[in-house]
Amino acid sequence: MSEFSSINTFHKALYAGSITCTEKVRYYLNRIRELKHLNAFLEVYEEEALEKARELDARIKSGQPVGALAGVVVGIKDVICYKGHNVTAASRILEGFNSLYSATAVERLLEADAIIIGNLNCDEFAMGSTNENSAYGPTLNALDTTRVPGGSSGGSAVAVQADLCQVSLGSDTGGSVRQPADFCGIVGLKPTYGRISRYGLIAYASSFDQIGIFGKDIADVAAVLQVIAGPDEFDSTASQKEVPDYQSGLTHNKSYKFAYLRDALYHDGLDPEMKDAYIDFFENLVDNGHTVSGSGFDYIDYIVPAYYVLTTAEASSNLSRYDGVKYGHRTEQKNLDLTDFYKKSRSEGFGKEVKRRILLGTFVLSSGYYDAYYTKAQQVRRLVADKLNEILDQYDAILMPTVPSTAFKLGEKTDDPIAMYLADIYTVLANLVGVPAISVPMRKHSNGMPFGVQIITKKFDEANLLSIAHQLMDRNQVATV
Repeated sequence: MSEFSSINTFHKALYAGSITCTEKVRYYLNRIRELKHLNAFLEVYEEEALEKARELDARIKSGQPVGALAGVVVGIKDVICYKGHNVTAASRILEGFNSLYSATAVERLLEADAIIIGNLNCDEFAMGSTNENSAYGPTLNALDTTRVPGGSSGGSAVAVQADLCQVSLGSDTGGSVRQPADFCGIVGLKPTYGRISRYGLIAYASSFDQIGIFGKDIADVAAVLQVIAGPDEFDSTASQKEVPDYQSGLTHNKSYKFAYLRDALYHDGLDPEMKDAYIDFFENLVDNGHTVSGSGFDYIDYIVPAYYVLTTAEASSNLSRYDGVKYGHRTEQKNLDLTDFYKKSRSEGFGKEVKRRILLGTFVLSSGYYDAYYTKAQQVRRLVADKLNEILDQYDAILMPTVPSTAFKLGEKTDDPIAMYLADIYTVLANLVGVPAISVPMRKHSNGMPFGVQIITKKFDEANLLSIAHQLMDRNQVATV
């Protein structure tokens, strides 16, 4: 429906009395039923969403104040806790677990009168790039159901792509918001590390994880970020920096000084048609008054190995808590000693990819290998951060591909984990350094699938990042699909 094309458009219609929150929720519930085969939602909170919508309608009708996101229908990734609701990280190990508290991001959405309509499918414990690692089956790309939507936040991306909700929350450890946004032809934001509280986000790799936002409109993403960003007493890694007004700067038009990483653009792994499209895009930017310059970046082939050494090490530690004792899956096999009980419960509960990453992380942390792998990867992380920050000191933003190819076919890379990991080559950079990055749709490939451009700015410069993304989309220098 045209009234739901953006939050601003919806609110104008809502406060003019031409639409109600209840009508909006019913529209999305019907869409979810019609497109159930996409497997985007793991659970839909139908009655709860309708009850909240009716309450908001009554408040608006009586002239009572409502929040900044009143009636905005949101889906949340199944790694984000919501009190009284199941959260499983799409894993059998947490099957049936009911959250005892809500994530700070969820609490802030509710305080702003958003309507949470359900939880969304993802790769198990956010480990994957295709959403094929979910214990509940893969999510399908709505543009081509023979293809993956990307991962790990595939359900969150498809929910927005297919109009199953207006915006959604995902998590981004190495590109898990930006990559599926690219594959699905929508907007995906990963904010600065610490900009959004991680309290209530099930941990994969704690020094990389960040809650991110999906939308079709930059202003929608900015509105959600405005609400959920900021300090949090429950998360010591959440920044104390004041949250600026992300929405007011979106109308500004100016010329920018952009850099692109030559080593990324001319990397052997990048699809040739996409490479030509990026070169053309950069030329168009120059024609429109911007400056675009190439910059060297010698560490491009080191970032994926460093990322996987560090994240699997953190995953090995974080996932050790799932032992089958307190909650979640517990083996039914009897007469086991404690060690065998742990082994059996974890072997039955975790999927193949999670086991692979736990084993790899345990190996790189083991005696005799810690310095050779983990310490070395931390040194690479520092070199990468120093170089990227040096470039960002000279430019307003860095432009680069989001992914090296369009969406894979289902099953195409499931037997080749190394190829799957290397597909993260352009997204893990922002997570290693902790800077904000956004993927916006740019062009359509000759195979019919969309691909986007990634924009990276300095830490806590989301206002500038969103302004650039908005200007490029608003002036049709990138195109929605």
